[in-house]
Amino acid sequence: MAHEHTYKAFDTDIDLLRSSVTTMAELVEHQFLRSIDAVRLRDLSLVTQVLTEEQNVNRLHVDTDLRCNQTIAKRQPIAVDLREIIAVLHINNDLERIGDEAKKIALKSRDLQATGSPIPLAGVEKMASLVTDMLRKAIGSFLQHDARAAAHVDELDDEVDTLRDELTRELMKLMGADSSRVSAALTMVFVVQSIERVGDHAKNIAAFAINVVDGVDRRHSPTG
Repeated sequence: MAHEHTYKAFDTDIDLLRSSVTTMAELVEHQFLRSIDAVRLRDLSLVTQVLTEEQNVNRLHVDTDLRCNQTIAKRQPIAVDLREIIAVLHINNDLERIGDEAKKIALKSRDLQATGSPIPLAGVEKMASLVTDMLRKAIGSFLQHDARAAAHVDELDDEVDTLRDELTRELMKLMGADSSRVSAALTMVFVVQSIERVGDHAKNIAAFAINVVDGVDRRHSPTG
């Protein structure tokens, strides 16, 4: 359950920050899903939508960062209150970087317009679905101060990493066997890498959720 502060004004500030996180998470999730659809459907209109959404994400990123700094200066929070605001600052950055990866995927999809994917997309779609689930669970764990749910994100990340390795091996094998498909296969390697990075950012968000609750930074721990 989210921590309640005795000062209503501070609660209002925190609620606004949580709302900003929720809004930005929804924006970048839509960006990411559209970028995957751009690869799957070879639809250039989806690329345009992703690039347009990037502007909204960047604007909200700046606004949220400013609001965090204003809240720290005005309220001078300590302990869990300060950890939550610092978490918002970091989560805000990770969400913006997820938007960046979605943009990269969308732009790479343009290189596949003529040929399509050189491999079946079932594995890529499964990987993207897992990453989307990671993002949703990570954001939910932060909003609900649920360290147990945040820890589950690590398990999903292991699945994502396994799929990344399998898909990369398949694409590398294809490049070695058919020189005419090297360009398309290399493009898909970059797409797979970007999907995996989205998962890494979701994992970071979950780690910040744990930090808010327990005061422990798991990002660089042996088990993190």
